[in-house]
Amino acid sequence: MSRWRELAEHLATVNEVGQGTKVSVFATTSSVLDAVDAFVEEVYRRGGVPQVLLAEERYDRHALAHASEEVLRAAAPLELASMEWADVHVSFRGMEPPAAEIDGARLSLQREGKGVVSTARWQGTRWTLVRIPTPEWAALVGVPQTQLEQEFFAGTLADWPAHRAHLDRLCAELDTVSTVRILDEDTDLRLNCAGRTWVPFAGEANLPDGEVATAPVEDGVDGHITFPGTFWFGGATITDLRLEFEAGRVERVSATRGLDLVERILEADGARRVGELGIGTNPHVQTMTGDLLIDEKILGTVHIALGRSYPQCGGKNESAIHWDIVKDLRPSGRLEADARVLIDRTTYDPLLAGQES
Repeated sequence: MSRWRELAEHLATVNEVGQGTKVSVFATTSSVLDAVDAFVEEVYRRGGVPQVLLAEERYDRHALAHASEEVLRAAAPLELASMEWADVHVSFRGMEPPAAEIDGARLSLQREGKGVVSTARWQGTRWTLVRIPTPEWAALVGVPQTQLEQEFFAGTLADWPAHRAHLDRLCAELDTVSTVRILDEDTDLRLNCAGRTWVPFAGEANLPDGEVATAPVEDGVDGHITFPGTFWFGGATITDLRLEFEAGRVERVSATRGLDLVERILEADGARRVGELGIGTNPHVQTMTGDLLIDEKILGTVHIALGRSYPQCGGKNESAIHWDIVKDLRPSGRLEADARVLIDRTTYDPLLAGQES
């Protein structure tokens, strides 16, 4: 059996595809069509009704270059209609190299429209996003394509029932925690999580997967955090991002590249507050790629998301924005949950690493 067929069976199973299930499928680049083909076949085999939409990222760049602000800000009508029609949504997102230059102000408008579509997805469908490495992205980050592929399949076709049991135990422990603290060079961020619920992500909503997450208390984030190096958001480059929080809000921000984009994102309602605190738990994914959907799953990383929070965690922040930003603690960082040290560089608490007896 091909690995794509294995992936298709997993996606159909976790999203409960059966007789008459309406399945919306997005492909963001032609490089993911083998995965799409296997999944569409599996949906039909189970009696479902798949509909495929090519939502190429290059088309988004044409919009950035030429569309009016009104068009940029609006939700893509066919994408939104597909969410309203579907019972299940699966998006196959190929890792496309970023454009040389992107207007941050216009990109922030476009993200508002995309936020409407993503909100419809998580409110109205069972869904999974699949982030697929490509040769072009491997060349961009200077990593062999075979390495990214091996990590992708290892981190996607994992023993999810066993990992879920591990994450359930971890979440039960974290539910008793009041304060999580992220420490590193030029980083000391304290997040009040008292009374909030931690939830596991084990192979259902994002692939590769493997994380636990909560919604910090809206006014309970204080301190500063840095994200050294370069990563990408919506095809735009951001380098050496630094955020300072007071009473839950981003009050000061700096970056050596992409500052205009960050400042425009923060103008959106609710975007200055942390909607999510997440901890990566997947030991099979190890290479920082600069792509947020993959990097946030790596064991030894932590991430915050500015904007919309998860209601199931007790979060109350509403926003069209949900922007995950990943910090790699393996070189020199530390993560504390009250008095318990979960991460100290590459040393992990056995509960976090799934090695508890």
